[in-house]
Amino acid sequence: MHSVLRNPMRGIALKVSSVVVFLAMQTFIKLAGPDIPPGQVTFCRSFFALFPIMAYLAYIGQLRAGFHTANPVGHLKRGTIGILSMAFGFYGLLHLPLPEAIALGYALPLVAVIFAAVFLGETVRIYRWSAVFVGLVGVAIVSWPKLTLFRDGGMEAGQALGAVCVLLSAVLGGMAMIQVRRLVEEEKTATIVLYFSLTASVFSLASLPFGWLVLPWPSALYLIAAGFCGGVAQILLTESYRHADVSTVAPFEYTSILLGGIVGYFVFGDVPSVTMLIGTVIIVAAGIFIIYREHQLGIEQREARKATTPQA
Repeated sequence: MHSVLRNPMRGIALKVSSVVVFLAMQTFIKLAGPDIPPGQVTFCRSFFALFPIMAYLAYIGQLRAGFHTANPVGHLKRGTIGILSMAFGFYGLLHLPLPEAIALGYALPLVAVIFAAVFLGETVRIYRWSAVFVGLVGVAIVSWPKLTLFRDGGMEAGQALGAVCVLLSAVLGGMAMIQVRRLVEEEKTATIVLYFSLTASVFSLASLPFGWLVLPWPSALYLIAAGFCGGVAQILLTESYRHADVSTVAPFEYTSILLGGIVGYFVFGDVPSVTMLIGTVIIVAAGIFIIYREHQLGIEQREARKATTPQA
């Protein structure tokens, strides 16, 4: 049978492709303009993502099965937390230079470790706690120059608020990740992805009375393109896990730092600061160390199971 064939190189290629497409999504959102309400951006990102997701599920024959769920309340919780995370994240993306928004977003895996220990009761040893602490120091280095600008006015104060929103997005994203890890125990990946886009579309549409803008065609097209990119990227990311272990492909998430810096410089004229570069290196190092420890623990657990399995 070839349905579960492992192909790490294909998994890595799909992961890097998802990073590129997610970066394209972020770029389109920034090109749309900084004054668009986050709820409107979130709706476009979620609603137009449904088209490639549903087309893909129909192609693999899982569209009807994707709508079947035994835990609608769980999807509702995941959707509520996820849409708040997206809204805060998009506000930060619109008001921060692209490389800094990406770097601050890397607080998510660090927060996820903390939440896994608190809410799921997972064992987190001193190595991972140390990496989380070091990573959060890197987050502080990246965000501090922005946060100190709260006492000033204008765009710089907007950037400070953007930094806070990205960090809030990471915290909420960590909570959403915990909910997803609970859902995967009883729900298909297709169902989780589909219901998130559906609930996010409905919930973000509720922000319409609070002041959506009539967008010029270029901005509208950018947001539609962002939605399609978000759906395609989610498919690529999901497929990457079919061909390689999470610990194999996860480090390639950090290619977005390099690519984001290139796009930020050539498209938006963003020049990374020294503090941003130093903080980013610390965050990435901490994240890679956590991934490495997860990989080592996985090997140790598999070896322990082999050692304790009765032999025929």
